[in-house]
Amino acid sequence: MIEIKNLTKTYRMGKIEFKALLGVDLKVEAGEFVAIMGPSGSGKSTMLHLLGFLDRPDSGEYFFNGKDTSKLTEDELAFLRNQSIGFVFQQFHLIPRLTTLENVKLPLIYGGRKYLFKNADKNMKDVGLGDKKKNYTNELSGGQQQRVAIARALVNDPVLIFADEPTGNLDTKSQEEVMQIFKDLNKKGKTIVMITHEPDVALHAKRVIKMRDGKIISDETKIPTTPVELCPSGKIKEEGSEICEDYSPVGRAEFQDHLRQAVQAILSHKMRTALSMLGIFIGVAAVIAMLALGQGAKESIAKRLASLGSNLLMIRPGSAEIRGVSLGAAAVTRLTMQDADLIANLSPVKMISPSSNGRGQVVYGDKNWSTFIQGTGINYASMRAAEPVAGRFFSKDELAGRQKVAVIGKTVIRQIFGDGDPLNATIKINNENFLVIGILPEKGNNGWRDFDDVIVIPVTTAMYRLFGKEYIDSIDAEIKDPALMPEAQDAIKKLLNTRHHVSVKNTDDAFQIRNMADIQEAMESTSKTLAWLLGSIATISLIVGGIGIMNIMLVSVTERTKEIGLRKAIGARRIDIMTQFLIESVVMTSLGGLLGILFGCGVSIAMAKIAGWPTSISAFSIILSTTFSVVIGIGFGLWPAKQASMLNPVEALRYE
Repeated sequence: MIEIKNLTKTYRMGKIEFKALLGVDLKVEAGEFVAIMGPSGSGKSTMLHLLGFLDRPDSGEYFFNGKDTSKLTEDELAFLRNQSIGFVFQQFHLIPRLTTLENVKLPLIYGGRKYLFKNADKNMKDVGLGDKKKNYTNELSGGQQQRVAIARALVNDPVLIFADEPTGNLDTKSQEEVMQIFKDLNKKGKTIVMITHEPDVALHAKRVIKMRDGKIISDETKIPTTPVELCPSGKIKEEGSEICEDYSPVGRAEFQDHLRQAVQAILSHKMRTALSMLGIFIGVAAVIAMLALGQGAKESIAKRLASLGSNLLMIRPGSAEIRGVSLGAAAVTRLTMQDADLIANLSPVKMISPSSNGRGQVVYGDKNWSTFIQGTGINYASMRAAEPVAGRFFSKDELAGRQKVAVIGKTVIRQIFGDGDPLNATIKINNENFLVIGILPEKGNNGWRDFDDVIVIPVTTAMYRLFGKEYIDSIDAEIKDPALMPEAQDAIKKLLNTRHHVSVKNTDDAFQIRNMADIQEAMESTSKTLAWLLGSIATISLIVGGIGIMNIMLVSVTERTKEIGLRKAIGARRIDIMTQFLIESVVMTSLGGLLGILFGCGVSIAMAKIAGWPTSISAFSIILSTTFSVVIGIGFGLWPAKQASMLNPVEALRYE
């Protein structure tokens, strides 16, 4: 079964070298019960680790069932540890957060043999612990824990059992019970290699090998071994049987197995898990809240921009200064209705709307309110996104006839009508009766002006019946295409300069032409910058949370080093260890992210309700936060998981 030739192993600690094995040769036949003895530092434990594929030799040859093990990969060695070998350790190496039965089942999980879970129950009964399957390891005595370790070693029906000082931590009674189990196993054909320094324990073995200073100094066979025939699969051929038992193909641990173990690990350290999740929780909540705030501000700005209209030029009369004192708008020139008509006929212009504005006192019943009165043309509603939500806008005939009709804003309705219906009501504006024919859409408040505190009437009515003006205050011109804006500006300037006999050098003083597209672009740029700023701050919070996860996972790897060594010793591959730690990281970040999403949505709603800030929770922000939290879990959990998977089994088991 085992043949080693000239095996050597040297350990290095800094500049110091310790030669543990010096050219050892050994053969072990199937069915033997071998005890390897020697003082501390003789190399017996090193020999066991090399024979059990927990470590690799520096030089020499090792043949297991005729196969050269030096050519085997890490996964192939893990397969042998899982299927052909069972380990019984002096320190038991049971995982305390698992029940005794779950500890025994571990090798079956890593071997993809969950269908053999019944073997775990049988083995627990065979070692006298059938009534302790649901107990945790800290509820057992030392002898009972060692018997659990033996049941775990046998669950995959290995042909070879390695026992490292299996009675070192046991009392005399427990020692005898454990040794009797080993003797019974050997009678069934199991090959047992045991490390011990106690002569009375070695008496139970059929062959005793003594080592000193990394060499075998004696090899005594006390009881001849009955030959045991092995099948090609490495399993023991049943006595009297002419054929080998056909074992089911070996699989691998499934995702749900890793997930279950990861969740058990997370729940076993609740405080550490909570602290790990806190960083992601805060980061995701910040992302949701900040993006909601940024999106809300963006939508609010977009709404205001829509009220400004698109492709608009605002034409106003200029102002002048005398000795540093402004004379105000229209101090140089005044715009007229004829100017508006001529601008409307320019080829780049789609439509125009002249305006005449002022303040007015509105009265209805016993209520009165001072508001902004805006006289406009019939195109105002479509140009300024002001189509009435109820009723209608005034017509061309009403504009020409200077009719006293009004379309009013929500603030005016609230102040003078309360909950009443304003449509078809008669109100007084500066003592003039006006019929309410429509209600303007709500446009909001920007802090310095309430855009809903307004009444819109025909511009002719405002000029001649309300304000007594023969001129207009401004003209809005909608241009057919954004590309025509510069051409339209030049054409309007040229037209007005000609009509009002303005010299070229006084053009800027005579008229002001504002391009609303430039204003819109500036506001959109500001909103995007705000959104990116808020998102960046929140992202930094997530990254900081991810670093916290990585630190906690690194601590977890260090804390669970022995556990990792045990898992590798019973057949876990590197990918198994890595997957489990990655799942732990992703589960923590995902759970923290989910709670962060709920909290972030709550904060966003609270900001809107309590502070009155515009917020908008988008599906994109939720998907982004969820995805980012998972990516954080994978990204920052990858290194600790990689570190765990790369641990050498024997070094991990020795870790203090």
